[in-house]
Amino acid sequence: MATHHRPLHALLGGGAVADVLLWRRRNVSAAAVAGATVVWFLFERAGYSLPSVLSNAVLLLVVILFFWAKSASLLNRPHPPLPNLEVSDVVVEKAADRALVWINKLLAVGHDIAIKRDRTVFIQVILALWVVSCVGMLFNFFTLIYIGVILSLLVPPFYERYQDLVDEKVGLAHKVLSRHFDTIISKTGQPSKQKKAE
Repeated sequence: MATHHRPLHALLGGGAVADVLLWRRRNVSAAAVAGATVVWFLFERAGYSLPSVLSNAVLLLVVILFFWAKSASLLNRPHPPLPNLEVSDVVVEKAADRALVWINKLLAVGHDIAIKRDRTVFIQVILALWVVSCVGMLFNFFTLIYIGVILSLLVPPFYERYQDLVDEKVGLAHKVLSRHFDTIISKTGQPSKQKKAE
């Protein structure tokens, strides 16, 4: 692998996020795990819904700001420090540019399947959608997000500690899966990439 020689901290961005993901800032990482667990518990076990929690939080914020502003004018105190509440054009353009890249990639996959009739991409998409469907039947949305957050906080330090062993096992699994995938492709009538190159 080309990325094998770079440290995992650099691959994760090398900043504060990488420190949190690799548990180098233990208090922040533990707070992230605890926060994710509390949010998951509120939504999944306590029975709260996202719209009700968001509306109650915004309602509480508006009431606090209203009474703060009223009491500030009566007591000659400063008003609440509110930033300029508008989205800049630069932020919108950056978000649109990033979304455009992902949409174009998605459309390119659809083009490869529909126009080019690429069976390899077709089978990959079918397998990916099947896996997403199976996982979606096992977990609901918030549980899936919770599992993703917990795994993102637990897998990087594990990988950093056992990187050589994990790379070896993942390489072996990749070879086996590639062999099975090539068998599936050959049975559908399209030669694999290796045979095309020869």
